[in-house]
Amino acid sequence: MLWPVLNLQVIASSEVVMLHIDNVVKTFGKINAVDSVSLQLQPGVVGLIGHNGAGKSTLMQMLATLTRPTRGRILLDGQDIVARPELMRRRLGYLPQDFGVYPHLTALEFLQYFAALKGVRGRQRLQELLELVNLHEQAHRPAAGFSGGMRQRLGIAQALLNDPDVLIVDEPTAGLDPEERLRFRHLLGDLGRKRLVIVSTHIVSDVENMASHLAILRQGRLVAFETPDAVLARAAGQVWTALLAPAAYEALREQVHVLQAQPIGSRVQVRMVHPSPPCDGAEPAHASLEEALMAQRYADARVAA
Repeated sequence: MLWPVLNLQVIASSEVVMLHIDNVVKTFGKINAVDSVSLQLQPGVVGLIGHNGAGKSTLMQMLATLTRPTRGRILLDGQDIVARPELMRRRLGYLPQDFGVYPHLTALEFLQYFAALKGVRGRQRLQELLELVNLHEQAHRPAAGFSGGMRQRLGIAQALLNDPDVLIVDEPTAGLDPEERLRFRHLLGDLGRKRLVIVSTHIVSDVENMASHLAILRQGRLVAFETPDAVLARAAGQVWTALLAPAAYEALREQVHVLQAQPIGSRVQVRMVHPSPPCDGAEPAHASLEEALMAQRYADARVAA
């Protein structure tokens, strides 16, 4: 069952938001988890991309005012949210990576509790959000019996309670089945028309068709901030495909970066990254965003070497 169609009148925003991250550093001991990151973000969907441990969650926790930068400033519409965190909190919706529920509360009671904390009034709003995330039929069911995906959907609903101008979601599709993942991506894309939505993930397909910009972190540092089209354009001529005999594939894999190898009959269909045709019969391939990002990473590694 698909989630209900998003009602933009319910969650429209009248404010244009600007978030300025200015040379932000977060240090744990001698390690810079976030290292001199600077960004200017406006309404739209921003995909925060990086491997596990790249600093994504730490940066998002600072944006959500859950932790303070060691150095640097974070400004929301010119106001310092490090000095005045309440300026962000009243305009923020946040879904952390490890979202917990109160198991003895029903879905409706859970939203009522968070609505009281956020100063949101009106039962109709809660019902609309439960319908939006397809939990209206489980509104009176204790959350203790919810699957991981159902709990994640409840977390999405609580993040939208106060009609936020800034929505931060950390690894949002964890536990969702393929249909729910697709619907959630559509939901975030619609939300990004009127507000700033920051989506942290190491699953590139989660943001491939909805992000207006990608912020790519590597070992705590921002290595790129650009559109998905720019990433794909740079990968032109870098990704190749070839149908090879197993022996030829084994010999070639020592010389190229293999993206995918799929047996087809007695041969192997190979997708690979290389700056020039890597073998006889190799043909240029249209890269996915994930492949384009990997191609860029391999290119950077070649330059560093």
